[in-house]
Amino acid sequence: MKNLFHSHIAVTLFTTFLLLLPLSAFSAKAPIHIEADHMTSTEKSGTVVFTGDVDARQGDVRIRADKMTVYYTKPDKKKKKTGPKITQQVKKLICTGNVEVTRGDWLGTGKKMIYLSKERQVILIDNAKAWQGQNMVSGSKIIYYLDEGRSEVIGRVGSTVSNSGKKKKKSRVNMTIIQK
Repeated sequence: MKNLFHSHIAVTLFTTFLLLLPLSAFSAKAPIHIEADHMTSTEKSGTVVFTGDVDARQGDVRIRADKMTVYYTKPDKKKKKTGPKITQQVKKLICTGNVEVTRGDWLGTGKKMIYLSKERQVILIDNAKAWQGQNMVSGSKIIYYLDEGRSEVIGRVGSTVSNSGKKKKKSRVNMTIIQK
């Protein structure tokens, strides 16, 4: 794989591989283990809020943040031969503050992360950055489409006006590829 980074397709391969969170990363079958300083569960709204040094793991994926809100579906009571079984699914996760998502040598960071279960998207927002080894890409938003295996990096949106009244250019997507 190292030889591919020396070719003209390095950028394409890197952006495709850069945000490779596994399809099983948010699998309904794999258990999710979450640690935090505090937890509040509200059945009526279908949420669980974790605060304070939140550390969530599922398989080889780890999410760390200051706050994580888990939105889940209402319990679906299904009867089985062994008795009733209550099933719930995660609808979405919203993480805020010092967000880090890691898998292997992949690291994604931002001030906010949203995982949309139905759409199968992981979205890093506000100073979003992702590293694969020493290579890095940044923008205001990074969207990874889990089922399609593709990602989008969106540059900073909006423009600023300087004190002299002149508009400054918008920031753009930035990428650094380290060649060996």
